[in-house]
Amino acid sequence: MPSALESPVGGEEDILHYEEIEDGAVSPMDLSELLKEGTKESHDRAENTQFVKDFLKGRIKKELFKLATVALYFTYSALEEEMDRNEDNPVFFPLYFPVELHRREALAKDLKYFYGEDWKEKIQCSKATQQYVDRIHHVGQHEPELLVAHAYTRYMGDLSGGQVLKKVAQRALKLPSTEEGIQFYTFDNISNAQKFKQLYRARMNALDLDKNTKERIVEEANKAFRFNMQVFDELDKIGRSLAEEAQDGGFPVHDGKGDIRKCPYYADKVGTASPGCPFHAAVGLARQPLVQLVLAACMAMAAGAAAWYIL
Repeated sequence: MPSALESPVGGEEDILHYEEIEDGAVSPMDLSELLKEGTKESHDRAENTQFVKDFLKGRIKKELFKLATVALYFTYSALEEEMDRNEDNPVFFPLYFPVELHRREALAKDLKYFYGEDWKEKIQCSKATQQYVDRIHHVGQHEPELLVAHAYTRYMGDLSGGQVLKKVAQRALKLPSTEEGIQFYTFDNISNAQKFKQLYRARMNALDLDKNTKERIVEEANKAFRFNMQVFDELDKIGRSLAEEAQDGGFPVHDGKGDIRKCPYYADKVGTASPGCPFHAAVGLARQPLVQLVLAACMAMAAGAAAWYIL
């Protein structure tokens, strides 16, 4: 069995250390391999949801990121409540790492940053998230052996792709370098994420489970992915209904080259009498129906002339 070493002395926070992680040949029947192969298609579909694709490209609105954080808070509150309930259950306790993995408190800090001291009064569980939460509670109370699937799907993802999302969110939303708003992605008590994931998989493989139970865990992991995709789709629909966010204190994003604030015509946006930026004026003029009609006629004439020339 792989071992996690003692925490540092001197009253410091407990931090997991790794002394020996069995790294022998992996069997196709090991639970970690069955989960990896059995959820590959679900994983790919989740990565290709519109919400995730937009997120990875940095196209994430702050209001939408806040709602995603709310969804995560309710999800992890349910998951960790059921993990605590089953901490002594032999089908789960080898994977019980509350100090290293639990995310509820980190998410509470993020919500306090985004919503203020009274954040609990300002949030609510969405329909898609509630369905996910209900399933986690059912599993924890009636089929605790399947809790492995939900823990694996969430925490291993957080330690892998979640670290990419952390950097994207910090950059796209201009969040503080001190990591307020993205505490969820910060695992202070894991000194080496790669080694921890190896340790976690080794402990999964050491669980005393028959073939049928392993197959049920893989099936449940695919359900977990589907629940996540339903939350992503819900967020995507909300995102499309949100108005485009203003940038730089309420001004629209500048589509021209260079910093708009260095444009001498930008002053009217902040209250002076100078005319507006020529770029924005041209874009605004081009949106007028009459101008569009004239432009279309000119383009048609140009296309006709070009066709005549080619002939």
